[in-house]
Amino acid sequence: MNAETYPFVVRPLPYEYDALVPVLDAETLTFHHDKHYKTYVDNLNSALADYPELQKMSLPELLSNINHLPAAVQTAVRNNGGGVYNHELYFDSMKSPVGQEPSGALAEAINRDFGSYKQWKEKMKQAAVSKFGSGWAWLVTDRDGNLSIVQTANQDVPDLEEVIPILLIDVWEHAYYLQYQNRRADYVDCWFGLINWRKAGRRYEDVIAGNNQE
Repeated sequence: MNAETYPFVVRPLPYEYDALVPVLDAETLTFHHDKHYKTYVDNLNSALADYPELQKMSLPELLSNINHLPAAVQTAVRNNGGGVYNHELYFDSMKSPVGQEPSGALAEAINRDFGSYKQWKEKMKQAAVSKFGSGWAWLVTDRDGNLSIVQTANQDVPDLEEVIPILLIDVWEHAYYLQYQNRRADYVDCWFGLINWRKAGRRYEDVIAGNNQE
């Protein structure tokens, strides 16, 4: 994921705009993907336009080296690069609501590191609901396969040198407000039914197999 370099392109949704109904309606996904996410892509490309040396770097490389980038572009890359990275993983981590649950190595790791799938859901919901303002709640793993839950603010990403994201939930209001208004907890409860556990499981298995390239 995110191996491409400048100019970054808007990735299409991996499903139809109405595929996540009734959890997320087509209007919400259209605004979220076609307006918000696209703006981050456009702004990131604009920020990098005058920096040919940065145009050779992948998105994870840019985000992992923020403090080494030219000072004039650091904030733009952090905000817009993070916006691209986070949204692409968010959209790619969902599928039609079918009540799927984790299986295989990821399910075993969730039980080991959180006690049970139910306890993981409780901790993940707490991280998402308690995030003040705009941000994200993530399930991440280190390179030894140990899982943890982290929060980030705005469009920040976790330390990609230390952890690999498995999935995340967007708790910016634009992700849910058209449908849920201020009921973030309701949105989070429903989001659990959208998780594409097959893709999440593959991401985790790539890490423990040593195949992750980020």
